[in-house]
Amino acid sequence: MRWKVCLEREREREREKMAGIESISVDDDERERGMEPRRTSIASNGEAAHLELEISPLIDHEEPHVQKPKMTIFTVSYPRDKSKEREAVEIDTDCSVFYQFVLWTWSGSRYSGFLCMASSSVIYSIMEFLLQLFPVKSIPLFEIIFARCTIILILSLVWLRRYGQPVLGPPHVRTLLISRALMGYLSLMTFVYSIQRLPLSDAILFNLSTPITGSIFAQVIFHEKLALVDIGGLSCSFLGLLLIFRPIFFLQGGLSEGGEYSMALVSKETVDKYAVLVALLSSLYGGVSYCLVRAGAKASEQPMATVLAFALFASPAALVCTLVFEDFVLPDMQTLLIMIIVGFLAFVAELFLARGLQLEKTSKTTNILFIEVFLSQMSGFTFLGQAPSFLRLVGCMLILVSVLSTFYFGPEKVLE
Repeated sequence: MRWKVCLEREREREREKMAGIESISVDDDERERGMEPRRTSIASNGEAAHLELEISPLIDHEEPHVQKPKMTIFTVSYPRDKSKEREAVEIDTDCSVFYQFVLWTWSGSRYSGFLCMASSSVIYSIMEFLLQLFPVKSIPLFEIIFARCTIILILSLVWLRRYGQPVLGPPHVRTLLISRALMGYLSLMTFVYSIQRLPLSDAILFNLSTPITGSIFAQVIFHEKLALVDIGGLSCSFLGLLLIFRPIFFLQGGLSEGGEYSMALVSKETVDKYAVLVALLSSLYGGVSYCLVRAGAKASEQPMATVLAFALFASPAALVCTLVFEDFVLPDMQTLLIMIIVGFLAFVAELFLARGLQLEKTSKTTNILFIEVFLSQMSGFTFLGQAPSFLRLVGCMLILVSVLSTFYFGPEKVLE
């Protein structure tokens, strides 16, 4: 029937129009008369381009030639939702087990904040163990600090430039980063002064109270609420510290060569009260610094920025102190190698510390830092020949129980 033929022709014309090509329309009557077929342009170039733009989104779901930007564990931003956790866990089978563990620790589970803090403490204890095995006694203290901060500065700059991150951090967080650098350096300098004026164990005792001051300042600055289990954990850890290092107002705080604590009673007049005040300030500055690290890492979505900020301020300041207060000593090859290794470990430890504070509340994560004391004591008993005492063993067990309880009760039910 003729209407069917016409309908078929109309469908054919529509198909040719959608394809954007020229078609030849030949009338059947003209074909029967032997006339030349008429060539008509169905769609102009503009109409064809318009149709192609309308159709292409429906056909091309993705462009295979477009490559997604490469992501690494250190370019992961702060929000830790479930999709990002799944991405962190889905790793190539070609990756090494160590790299998989680092990825999982960095952002692969609800315990990542605690695992990062524990990794930082483990690395710091390794640094301490290496310096006890291979001491650098000939190198002045400020020169050691300058070398370590310079290595951190170089590695931070290389890493941020490598992955296209702003070196000075986003503009809206630079005040936070500057404040973090200043507080961190003041904490470091006051600690250096205290270890020169106070017995070493007493200075360490004050310095290791920084997690407690950090939790107190977190309540004031971030309005974090200390749960009963957090208070119990910090109290238990600090009690362990007292059993290991002893109170400075009642006992002399010196460690003998064999690692035993001196039990000689001293009077309060022999204590350098100014040095005690400076040591207390070191703990306070350190607590504020922890809060600023957390605030800067969250605001910039990049924990590396806080590491760079500290090194950028501390490295030239330590150089000035080296030139003014000490004589520069050129290290030998073995000492230089140890300083480079320790500087690299310090960079990794600072990065994990910033990441841990970025992911979890300050009042929860800082208690994990006490594991460094436990590991240092255990390494001293095992490898350095230090004689364990009953009180020191009890103190180590209290710290271990406190840290494990933080891991068990610590993670938030709803991730931030």
